[in-house]
Amino acid sequence: MTGSLRDLLPIILVIAFFQLFVLQQPIPNFIEIIIGTLFVVLGLTFFIYGLEMGLFPIGESMANAFARKGSVLWLLLFAFALGFGTTVAEPALIAVADEAAQVAANGGMIEDSQASMNAYASGLRYTVAFSVGLAIVIGVMRILKGWSIQYMIMGGYILVVIMTALAPKEIIGIAYDSGGVTTSTITVPLVTALGVGLASSIQGRNPMIDGFGLIAFASLTPMIFVMGYGMLI
Repeated sequence: MTGSLRDLLPIILVIAFFQLFVLQQPIPNFIEIIIGTLFVVLGLTFFIYGLEMGLFPIGESMANAFARKGSVLWLLLFAFALGFGTTVAEPALIAVADEAAQVAANGGMIEDSQASMNAYASGLRYTVAFSVGLAIVIGVMRILKGWSIQYMIMGGYILVVIMTALAPKEIIGIAYDSGGVTTSTITVPLVTALGVGLASSIQGRNPMIDGFGLIAFASLTPMIFVMGYGMLI
């Protein structure tokens, strides 16, 4: 708990400094803010313990089991399902998709009805989830084959730049934000554990060099797919 409090202390000090010395105003609802901060500290503490006790071990153990089984097809199917499932459940993506649907309706891009907004938000979520699933498959193949991550990432961002010039301007910001929100609380721990566990299980692979990098693909592909989604709709 002290570690979580230490991690949150900088942002607490920043807010307090600007509120008291720059704005020179008392902190509103002080008691509620203290209670809320305590809940954040407790939540962060339990979340970190949960990662260490559950998500990281299960991700690494399943990667080891698939590597020992020797079935590339099942490993790739698991990688896709893991990327897709964790992204669909990502709270940050749900929030961004709902906000994007609301703004699209207000701007006249889609019909201003709940059904249209739900369809737009769901389409955006599933597009991002599919792209992340595909990204994890590509990342796993990179670990298996020993492909160079530098050239793959550079090629991906060249494609992002090209699609940015072609995509509707209304979707570009959403696409870039989609690349960020996918790498959040649920996706990152499991995907990282998968990569490290897989690299540790394959002879000749270095977990430090080959085990990391899956998150980079998970951030890159949603930008490409969401801009494609915007061009199609």
